[in-house]
Amino acid sequence: MPVFKPAYLVLGDDHGRIAERRAKLRAVAEEESGAGGVEVLEGDGCTADAVIGALTTMSFAMGRRFVIADGVERWKDADVEAVAAAMAGMDGETLTLALFGREESRYKIPAGLGKAVEAVGGQVAEEGAVKPWKLPGWLQARARELGLELDDAGAKALVAQVGDRQQRLLRELEKLALEHGQGTEIGVAEIEASSASSAERKAWTLADALVAGDEKAAMRALVELRGQGERLPGLLYQIVRRLRDAVGVAEALAAGQAPAQARRSLRMPPKAAERFMADVAKRDVDAFRRALEVMADLELESRGGGTSGGALSEETQAVRALLAAAA
Repeated sequence: MPVFKPAYLVLGDDHGRIAERRAKLRAVAEEESGAGGVEVLEGDGCTADAVIGALTTMSFAMGRRFVIADGVERWKDADVEAVAAAMAGMDGETLTLALFGREESRYKIPAGLGKAVEAVGGQVAEEGAVKPWKLPGWLQARARELGLELDDAGAKALVAQVGDRQQRLLRELEKLALEHGQGTEIGVAEIEASSASSAERKAWTLADALVAGDEKAAMRALVELRGQGERLPGLLYQIVRRLRDAVGVAEALAAGQAPAQARRSLRMPPKAAERFMADVAKRDVDAFRRALEVMADLELESRGGGTSGGALSEETQAVRALLAAAA
């Protein structure tokens, strides 16, 4: 059973993390006291008078009552003084006040608010955004906490791939930890394979389905990608890259090279490489060469230089080519 303090103040310029903490606290509060036991004051409704009114209102509800005030960054010193006086008389045994403030260049929360929260036995938590140039180092530190070794190039690649939002970067690190396990060294190849955009992941799924000769999976991925507006030239780039890898591995295996040695040429995570090697082993070199030829013809058709003379739609051309490449 959670133990709640009389008051909390969560502030800083990491607005995403603050929103995350507010959502979590509200969910826990509603689980503890029900929706009727939680009062939310936000936006224009988050005034000092409204908070004071909520603190001094008599309630006959059973259990702890929660007041969530989101927007205290707009308060002035006079507002803080008035709320601090009301907090001094609040019953911390039955009431919890949670204050949230998103600081930026225009808004800074008066220092007196944090002192007022601490004076009633509350807790102050600051969520500060990491400066962009410090994100790679911050990521490496978070990766170590998850049992991963993220090199400098990989950290920079993750920021370039995902963006500078710390919450999203953490989610990507957690996904990497689940996929690769503790003690794994993570570099650019693993980042590119695991942290690509949704469209990129589906494009790789399509390419891998063609390598495996899985017609149904290839058609499903194609429909999803085209449905979200992906253009054929971009998809062909990913497909051709995978097929060239398949040709290279298949040729190496046909020449008697050991699978472990052939796998070293692949720039992808170990588990993905294992699956890729298994898929390549199911088909012969000529199948992958023919698939590459089919993709070259499809690219030509998509640019208006093929033999169909525009009689077939791009969708029909793509479906026919993918079925032929997977056959």
